[in-house]
Amino acid sequence: MTVDVILEQLDEMIDKALRLPLSGGKCLLPADQLRDCIDGLRANLPNEFKQAKAIVNDRAEIIATARKEAEGIVRAAEERARRLVQEEEIVRQAQEKSTEMLAQAQQKSREMRRSAFDYSEDMLKRTEEALAQRLTEVRTVRQSLRNPQAAIQGNEE
Repeated sequence: MTVDVILEQLDEMIDKALRLPLSGGKCLLPADQLRDCIDGLRANLPNEFKQAKAIVNDRAEIIATARKEAEGIVRAAEERARRLVQEEEIVRQAQEKSTEMLAQAQQKSREMRRSAFDYSEDMLKRTEEALAQRLTEVRTVRQSLRNPQAAIQGNEE
């Protein structure tokens, strides 16, 4: 018999019991039937308790397993977040380095253009001065060829 059946029998015994007048609801129960029910409860309660304990233990084990899994998931998520942050930091550093290298290359390019311009300007100025000097010499020679007398007189003096 199960505990529920025994409790049902006890309930029926109370319903069928002889009520004592002026006793405030007290009744007479057959002692031998009552003892049989109590013995049945004692015999069945340990099984019921064992089942309840097993359920509670299973529940506790399920909760412990779930907690372990949850902790594992949290650790994995934290590790992934840490890796993503590190990767983001690497990307940020690479971008900074790239920007710095680009700025240096642009500065070097400006310096090289300026140097090339200065060199070209200097060479053209020297060429112009040399040509101007040669032009002056050519004009002097031409002038002396046009006025041979003046050149001769200039040489005699």
